[in-house]
Parts: sequence; C-alpha cells; structure tokens
Amino acid sequence: MTASKQELAHVPKPARYSAPALEKGLDIIELLAREELGLSQSDIARSMGRSVGEIFRMLVVLTERGYVVQDPDNDRYTLTTKLFEVAHRTPLINRLTALAGPHMRKLTHEINQSVHLGIISDEAVLIVGQVDPPGQHIMSIRLGARIDPWRASSGRVILAFAEAERLDELFSRVPLPAGKSEAQLREELAEIRARGHEITDSFTARGIVNIAAPIFDHTGHTIAALTVPHLERFDDPVSFQTCARHVIDTANALSHSLGGPTVPPYADGLAPSRS
Repeated sequence: MTASKQELAHVPKPARYSAPALEKGLDIIELLAREELGLSQSDIARSMGRSVGEIFRMLVVLTERGYVVQDPDNDRYTLTTKLFEVAHRTPLINRLTALAGPHMRKLTHEINQSVHLGIISDEAVLIVGQVDPPGQHIMSIRLGARIDPWRASSGRVILAFAEAERLDELFSRVPLPAGKSEAQLREELAEIRARGHEITDSFTARGIVNIAAPIFDHTGHTIAALTVPHLERFDDPVSFQTCARHVIDTANALSHSLGGPTVPPYADGLAPSRS
C-alpha cells in the first residue's frame, strides 16, 4: 500500500552523517582560535565537556600536523599560523593577495601610512594582507586578526555593497554593537554605498581616521576592502585628501584587475562621516 503525503511528512529524516573524531579536532581548533594565551589540556577538556583522555589523542595529531603547538614553559596549547597558510592556498585569497601585494606596497610608499586588506570570513572580518610604510610611526593591525564586522571599516564597506540576502544573514547571526540598532546600521551602510567608500573615526583608537574602499570581482560582488588607518603626523608632506585619493584609486585598480566595477574617485573637501 502506498503511503500518503501526510504520512510521509511524519517520517523522521535520517540522522546526518557524523564523524566524532573530526568534530572533536575541529572543536579544539575553534576553541583555541578564541584564546590568545592558549589553554592547557585540562582546560580544553573542561571547556568542551570531554575527558582529558579524549582530548589527548586529538592534541597529539594536531601537534604532529603543525596546527597547534605546546608551550614547554606552561604546557598551554595555541594555534600556529598553519590554518592561515592553508586558507591562503584557496584560489580566491591566493589570487587576491597576489594581486594586492604590489599595489599595497606602492600605496604605503606614496602615503607613508599602513594599509590592510580584509575579507568577510564566517562572521568576522579576516585581515589577509598587511603592509607597513617605511616610516617610524605607524598604526597597523595584525595579519590574520579577526574583527567584528560592524566595528571595522573593512567589514562595513564590504557589507555596504553586499546583496540583501547576505546582509540579512549577518544581521541574524552577528550581535549588534552597543548603542546601535539594526535600522541605524542599515542607514550607515546605505550612506557608505552612496558615497562609494568610508571615511570615519577609528572604532578602536582615538586620533585615527579610517579610509576604506571596496574591491569587487568580475561578478560585481564585494570580495574585500582596502583600509588605511590614517595617523596624523606633524609636518606630514602627504595631505589627508591626497591619502584618501590614493587609497580609493588603489582599490579601484584592484577591482579593475579582477574584472570588477569601480567606485567614484575621492572628491576633495568631502567631510568624513562620523559613525
């Protein structure tokens, strides 16, 4: 006898595939990614709700494969840069950083400011490129750093040009910054999109003004952002307006290299936004 649609609707779906050992290894990696100072074996086991014996084999394998390292002085485990290196082998990031490198080095020499390249990875901005200028006084961010997308100009610029579905997903998954509503953030992103870039006070340091511009691929999607945390210096021969112009021109050059569209050039006298 053939089952009705109503009966079939109540048939439980088969359980998803499970790989407990793999899941434990990934859980360890994700846990250590949040711990700057690392964790001991017992701390890891406690945080994951597992026994030390279960964790021991995973840590041995991850250490042998070069993903984690144990500090001999305090027995804490920390992540190495191997995950970051593996990520850079993916075609998109590999091509993007290869193209961006010469442009970013040229830019830092022109403006004597640090510059970094950010992408959206999962629920955060991931810094995949960083170049410092030849000068002594710099403001830079660590390569591989992960930042809240709502409090990073790179993230805000990327999301300002993102498709609606992608933006809705981030709003549903990433907590809003204190004192900001979703409506306010959406309005700020719309302003960035209309302007073509963001110039705003730093979200993390006083006296720094972020200059950020989007990078598009051949499909017209924003895949990255170029950001300069501008540090004002006495007797700086490069004006802020010149710096902003170079940043946006460099981002446009990268978009052009990827077959993507560009944004309007910087207009002298345009006041920075104050988010």
